[in-house]
Formats: sequence, structure tokens, C-alpha cells
Amino acid sequence: MQQYDFYHSAHLVVAAIRIATHQAGTPATREAICKILSFSAERVNFICHRLEQRGVLEAVETAQGGRLFIRDHRKLEDIARNESESQLDLELKKYQASRQKMAQKVSALKAAGEKKKKDMFADLQQRLKEELAKKS
Repeated sequence: MQQYDFYHSAHLVVAAIRIATHQAGTPATREAICKILSFSAERVNFICHRLEQRGVLEAVETAQGGRLFIRDHRKLEDIARNESESQLDLELKKYQASRQKMAQKVSALKAAGEKKKKDMFADLQQRLKEELAKKS
């Protein structure tokens, strides 16, 4: 997947909002934007939030979920072309690292549990053998 700077990502999100609105006949949702652009939900939320702060988008929460509206697309040109999404990238990397650590902990606990179970069965089997040897 090609990495875009914030300027290009913002343009893609605004274009995807227009496409989703056209296709569905209703205001776009963040999920539709994710699907159209093949972006993660976190990335779309981050971009939309920053565009809301700049006055490009307006997000409205309804009973059916959040909807996105383009308020002023001309403000996209005020974004520096080399402005990066580094904050998002850093946060995603932190999150992924924490998830990976958690997965490692879970697998270590599972392995320890399996080892304990095997040891317990081996010990139980040894005791039964000893009991049978005593009785015979």
C-alpha cells in the first residue's frame, strides 16, 4: 500500500466522501470511506478528525451512526503538501506493539498451562503406576 502525506490522504478522504454519498444516496459513513480507500478505521478517524478541526468536514452523529459532510473543500489547499501523518503512524505502531506483546503473553501463558497440565498428568500417571505396583 502506498503511503501518502496528509495532504494527499485528505484529498482521498474528501473524494471518497463524495463517492460514498453518490453511491448510497445518503451522507457517507466512516465505514464506507474505509471500504472505498482500503484504509484502517483508525487512519480514517484520525484524518477525519483533523479535517474537522480545519473546517473541511463536518461530522454529525445520528441514530444510524456518524455521517460525514464536506463543509469547505477549498481549505484542503491550506494543508502543507509535505505534512506527514507521523502522529498517527506513531500511535498505530505503539498500539500494534502493545497488541503483539499481549499476544506473546497470552501464548506464553497458554504454553505454561499446557506444560503444567502435562506435568500434572505425568505425575498422576506415575502415582497410579506406583499404586498398582504396591497392590500387586
